[in-house]
Amino acid sequence: MQQDKQPDYHPVVFRDRSAGYAFLTRSTATSERTIEWDDGETYPVVDVEISSESHPFYTGKARTVDSEGRVAQFERRYGGGAQGSDGAGSA
Repeated sequence: MQQDKQPDYHPVVFRDRSAGYAFLTRSTATSERTIEWDDGETYPVVDVEISSESHPFYTGKARTVDSEGRVAQFERRYGGGAQGSDGAGSA
């Protein structure tokens, strides 16, 4: 493989501003902003809107969808149950 074809893979801090959570990982993402990490090194920081610390699914605050209620609503709107062939569409 050609060395100049590979992206720059380096340590980056991803920060969830809404939860106040940040983690250090390796990525090809870049940023002009930097942050000083716990080890005393300075790394580029990428702000994200949502992470596992603020996502409702991972925090346990997810809404559960009432699938039975949705099925009942669909049946009320469009007619419920299986309908046999009554010959309505044949010529």
